[in-house]
Amino acid sequence: MNSIAAMPSRGARERILAAAYDLFSRKGVRAVGVDEVIARASVAKATFYRYFPAKDDLALAFLQQREQVWTLDLVMAESERLGNTPEERLLAIFDVFDTWFQQRDFEGCSFINVLLEMGPEHPSGQACIAYLENIRAAVRERAQRAGLTEVDEFARSWHILMKGSIISAAEGDTYAARRAKEMARQLIDRHRPR
Repeated sequence: MNSIAAMPSRGARERILAAAYDLFSRKGVRAVGVDEVIARASVAKATFYRYFPAKDDLALAFLQQREQVWTLDLVMAESERLGNTPEERLLAIFDVFDTWFQQRDFEGCSFINVLLEMGPEHPSGQACIAYLENIRAAVRERAQRAGLTEVDEFARSWHILMKGSIISAAEGDTYAARRAKEMARQLIDRHRPR
């Protein structure tokens, strides 16, 4: 992401969003000023405001992109690729997390970070709540395909394991995903049909 200015073929909006993605995911929304995004994207202030009339608009666009890049393209697609059955695909989420947690530039979950930073009443916080529900919905769907019972309760518990492992990794526990995966196996066993 640091070579944004070296990519003249990219449109100004894409450069702004790429700069914001890098900055917001590492530093948070509040800590990053519009001027920093403008400088990183190599655009004029007027150009920035043409595409994003307010910083909140940029934050919402960032969160939408984060869902595509992180939730769909990385976590869900990679766990789908790693597992052969719906149950294996559920567990593979923690394999994806394990790889993510080992990265030197691990930045945590932007949805959790922005929700805590901005609060649930802020438009960005509300967007985070919706994106987190989308993750639970994907887990719920996999649980249904795996034939598990009480899939809504299962998805909520599973999501606690996901979010808890992310927080633990942010604290420095790079093996949090492995521990969460063991607890996830027990959760699956509890939700098997009797």
